[in-house]
Amino acid sequence: MIHQRIKKAKELDPNTGWHSRGYLPHFDGDQVTQFVTFRLADSLPATFLRHLKHRLDNKLITEIDYHREVERFLDQGRGPLHLSSHEIAKIVEENLLRFHGEKYDLFHWVIMPNHGHVLLRPLDGFTLSSIMHSMKSYTANECNKMLGRSGRFWAIESYDRYIRDGKHFDNTAKYIHLNPVKIGLCEAASDWTFGCARRHET
Repeated sequence: MIHQRIKKAKELDPNTGWHSRGYLPHFDGDQVTQFVTFRLADSLPATFLRHLKHRLDNKLITEIDYHREVERFLDQGRGPLHLSSHEIAKIVEENLLRFHGEKYDLFHWVIMPNHGHVLLRPLDGFTLSSIMHSMKSYTANECNKMLGRSGRFWAIESYDRYIRDGKHFDNTAKYIHLNPVKIGLCEAASDWTFGCARRHET
């Protein structure tokens, strides 16, 4: 259903902001608040992703279900956990904060051991895809240098959902804050070092 809406929107207006990267739809319109999940390369097994795609293609799950399954798997902390290093997480967080007010308004964020969540709104002249590409490119180079490794650092695909209304915004912010609490990394959201909850509390 959502793919049909995107196709129709493109036929009516090629500048609607809807597009597809791979098989998931994305909205990259001007100044729309977005919830983005980005992850380390190899943090999700190829077999898991193929199975999810099969279920999505055959309408056994919705796009929302797809995102939930991805986030549930990521929270299990399998695969590479480079972001559990404070030095590595700091590189990513500082890069996110650096362009707040310049490329985007950054409302909420958290850096988890193998992925990150951000709630942001691109500013005029910047698209979500260009923002994420720039962030991933810079931090991948810096993190690989610090780790003494080479190769892909981030997964190519990011998972984004545009924010529909105030309630959706509040629920998303709460999800971001409580992510490390939910999986037992800390007792209170403000205890987590690389997230905005501690800044909000202070």
